[in-house]
Amino acid sequence: MRVWLDLADRLRLRLRTPQLVDGQPHLIALRFEPLDESARWRDHSPADPREKYGAKTRYQRISKLEDPDLLIDLDEALERLNLPREPRILDLGVNRGDSLAMILGLRPAWAKTLRFVGVDHSASALDLARARWAELGDRADFIEADLGALERLELGRFDLVLSIGTLHSPGVDHQVVLRHVVKNLLAPGAGVILGVPNCTHIDGEQLFGARTKNFTQPELSLLIKSVAHYKRYLQQHRRKVYVTGKYYVLVTGAAELEGERGG
Repeated sequence: MRVWLDLADRLRLRLRTPQLVDGQPHLIALRFEPLDESARWRDHSPADPREKYGAKTRYQRISKLEDPDLLIDLDEALERLNLPREPRILDLGVNRGDSLAMILGLRPAWAKTLRFVGVDHSASALDLARARWAELGDRADFIEADLGALERLELGRFDLVLSIGTLHSPGVDHQVVLRHVVKNLLAPGAGVILGVPNCTHIDGEQLFGARTKNFTQPELSLLIKSVAHYKRYLQQHRRKVYVTGKYYVLVTGAAELEGERGG
């Protein structure tokens, strides 16, 4: 069954529920249907580019909480970082707050101790996040701003800075953002988790592999270039780097312990 599901993914098909063949109980009929190529969340974005991922777009039908691979990889990334019991966390591109839901699902004890700041340029998505996480009170702050303006926000320093599926976006200079994060936003011993999408969403299906315009199959050169840059830059700034993932490739930078470098 896994082979047939993988084949459907590569050919942009949906595998329907298998059925027994009438009169031949030892055979199963597999049926496929083509995905609707027009059913992409990007094709229905509003005129305001800041609301491309907003509350009224099809993007809101995508939930990272439904990706078990991402949850497993994020759990391992948090374990590698060895964060304090009362972590201060910054999420760049927070949208409606799925990342906070994943973190608290994986680390429920932090629900009473964590301090969280989320930055996004979509006002409507931030409204969803504020309503969703009102129970956290002043321990959760959601700020409307472009990632290119981080230096003007005076955010302070954090035990963890993460950004999942955002830094690759058009209009975001990921190299400038990463430099600012490492030089100005990390507390001593802090960690970084950067998630690069290795998937696309069509007609309600999450398809494996980064897609590039004019390519019908996954084309990974831009993904590999981004991941290599993140890894190299974090290593240059005394971070032990791990690269994991499937539909989202996570680059995790953990602070090196004394004595780990050299020798």
